[in-house]
Amino acid sequence: MTDTDMEKKPKNTSYSSLKKEISQLLIEGRAKAGRAVNTILVQTYWQIGRHIVEFEQGGDAKSEYGSNLLERLSKDLSLEFGKGFSRSNLIYMRKFFISFPNSETLSHKLSWSHYFEILKSDEPLEISFYVKQCENENWSVRELKRQKKSMLFHRLALSKEKDEILQLSQKGAELQHPKDLIKDPYVFEFLGLQNQPTYSEGELETQLIQNLQDFLMELGKGFAFIGQQYRISLANRHFYVDLVFYHRILKCFVLIDLKRGEIDHQDIGQMNLYLNYFRKEENVEGDNPPIGIVLGAYKDHILVEYATDNINNQLFVSKYQLYLPNKEELAKELERHLTNN
Repeated sequence: MTDTDMEKKPKNTSYSSLKKEISQLLIEGRAKAGRAVNTILVQTYWQIGRHIVEFEQGGDAKSEYGSNLLERLSKDLSLEFGKGFSRSNLIYMRKFFISFPNSETLSHKLSWSHYFEILKSDEPLEISFYVKQCENENWSVRELKRQKKSMLFHRLALSKEKDEILQLSQKGAELQHPKDLIKDPYVFEFLGLQNQPTYSEGELETQLIQNLQDFLMELGKGFAFIGQQYRISLANRHFYVDLVFYHRILKCFVLIDLKRGEIDHQDIGQMNLYLNYFRKEENVEGDNPPIGIVLGAYKDHILVEYATDNINNQLFVSKYQLYLPNKEELAKELERHLTNN
């Protein structure tokens, strides 16, 4: 048998191997076709938006059709091409072009459904932020909707200076320092506990673990779950850290202690003990110092300031809430924040 004949001979002779290889080719082909169709669809809708805006800016044409333009266009396009050209969709295609006047800035990773959801915002900084986050973290449309509903951009922006807010909108939430992990407040509306008159810290912890995927989404990018009620033994005494994670980007342990009510100075001292233990006993070569987050329903800023003063560990105190934040209040606070800075 010649070398040429050997090259022509299939690598796998079993039927199951043949079927597996063909199936893989079809899966990859459909995925590529889907991405290609998505790119064409996004570009087409951008072009439709451009044509509408340019037609409106044509002077006489605008006065001829006025506010009825999109309604008339919707009826005609729907008759000829079917669904997908409602007046609402055309409004968003128009807004799509206005928000992204340069087609080269459009992301090939985002579908039209992503852009449609993002464009529900009227704030350019917020729009830019969610585009970058979808790109960076490969959010599904479902994940995007949840993060927008929880006002992620506003919650992150309120903890930053004006220049940092602009950078946040241009690059998304980049993790470079331990403080970049922190949100205040964290929002656990996915637990459904707001309808319960009472609940214990144990119930809160259990619910977070049972809804781990949503919890990891709220925590942010890079978290890997290590354990629940992680035991620490010191001088014949046992202590338990509520939740332990490892952050693969910052390369460190992240310890979380949950408090149902207001955070006390003793809670902060206890977390400091946990961090000292992990730094000396759990860290291995290549690990950075651990990060501790004490999460409570309430916190007194003055008490936290004095309790954390002169602590060398990366220890943060933040609030959680069981319901979605008030959009209007957060928007006003962010506007004031940007103006004052």
